[in-house]
Amino acid sequence: MKDILIPLITLLVGLVIAFPAGIAYRRKVAEAELGSAEEEAKRVLSDAIKTAESKKKEALVEAKDEIFKLRSDADREIKDRRNEVTRQERRLQQREESLDKKSENMEKKEEQLAGKLREAENRLAEAEEVKKQQFELLEKISGYTADQAKEYLLQNLENELTHEKAVRISQMEARLKDEADQKAREIISGAIQRCASDYVSEVTVSVVPLPNDEMKGRIIGREGRNIRALENLTGVDLIIDDTPEAITLSSHDPVRREVARIALERLIQDGRIHPARIEEMLEKAKREVDNKIKQDGERAVNEAGIHNIHPELVRLLGRMRYRSSYGQNVLEHSLEVSHLAGMMAAELGADVKTARRAGLLHDIGKALTHEIEGSHVQIGVDVARKYKESADVIHAIEAHHNDVEPRTVVAALVQAADAISAARPGARRENVENYIKRLEKLEEIAKSFDGVDSCYAIQAGREIRIMIKPDVISDDNLVVAAREIVRKIEDEMEYPGQIKVNLIRETRAVDYAK
Repeated sequence: MKDILIPLITLLVGLVIAFPAGIAYRRKVAEAELGSAEEEAKRVLSDAIKTAESKKKEALVEAKDEIFKLRSDADREIKDRRNEVTRQERRLQQREESLDKKSENMEKKEEQLAGKLREAENRLAEAEEVKKQQFELLEKISGYTADQAKEYLLQNLENELTHEKAVRISQMEARLKDEADQKAREIISGAIQRCASDYVSEVTVSVVPLPNDEMKGRIIGREGRNIRALENLTGVDLIIDDTPEAITLSSHDPVRREVARIALERLIQDGRIHPARIEEMLEKAKREVDNKIKQDGERAVNEAGIHNIHPELVRLLGRMRYRSSYGQNVLEHSLEVSHLAGMMAAELGADVKTARRAGLLHDIGKALTHEIEGSHVQIGVDVARKYKESADVIHAIEAHHNDVEPRTVVAALVQAADAISAARPGARRENVENYIKRLEKLEEIAKSFDGVDSCYAIQAGREIRIMIKPDVISDDNLVVAAREIVRKIEDEMEYPGQIKVNLIRETRAVDYAK
């Protein structure tokens, strides 16, 4: 322990003795370094001051040069602008002088124009005075006032225009009619020659022959039970009169009448006539008639050369075999219209297949007129639309009686073919009473016009001759009057074919030589 303490104490004593001497040395060294640093700092500061003075002088020189340059540029720009302002002022002064001159000229022209205007007004007043004097002189010479003269001139002009219009209408109508008639005659005559159909007038009764008069009693049956069963089951009236060996079946429904005829003929052949047998024969007759309807429809379609037609339409066509219009069989009429329309379409370069199809189907609504309310035209349109017929066919059906205006060639051809088929002699029979009423209506329409003296319907109502009072309707107004009469006939009457309207005007001058 002592060995350790002694060295330590020795060390500490040495340190205490040496520490002040070390501090003094360090202080001396630091003071020497500080003095040299201050001298260096003074030298650097002196150099910096000299450098700054030098740069300051250089900057002053450069600034003076730049100021001089900018001042020179500014002086030059100011001088240029002054020159430009001077030029602008000179131009403005010239323009002002020019405007002053123009203003002076305009004032002079206005004064001249005002003078001319006053002169024109004076001359216009003089002209009006002269015109007034001339009018007064003309009125005194002619005996007409100005209004009367104007009315007279307008009346003359209207008469001249009416005459000119009538002449032009007559010329155009004559030319167009000649051309149209010639072309129509060629087409229609060719179609009629190629389509010749036989007609058998349809009636509302059928006659069933009997082997002997005793058969009448068997048909009537005990207390009339057989005839009552037949009438109740068929809806047909059986007329048993004094006609020998014949029974008449009467009904407006041809299908029912045909079923009753077939059933009665088979009952007569069989000989067994009683209500149960009657019912059995009627069922067989109905099946036979339904099969016949289908065959007739298929035959009509094949004869018309039409394909892809709905089976229900084929059946309706077959039913048309048992429909008639004014005694004309509707199916035969439709076939004839189909052939005529197709032939005329071929001559005109129109769609032949569509024309034939529309002609065959144009009266399809008549097959359902006993079952559906409405005109056969509307029924036909609805049926054709239901079974997806084309728009041209539907329109032709709708337009064939002018329910709507024909818009296509096919519709016009079907309308013409329908009129040709229905109007030719022998095709249809007409009720005498309806025929007389139509003639009376035709004459009544003609007499309703002012200036008509008398009129006569001739050619079975296909022509009317009208006697005109010459003092009421002039030659120039004759064409206009004829057109008005035709238009009223078309609006108020229904008729097959066409009606020719003849206006006859006669002026007679009678004098006597003494």
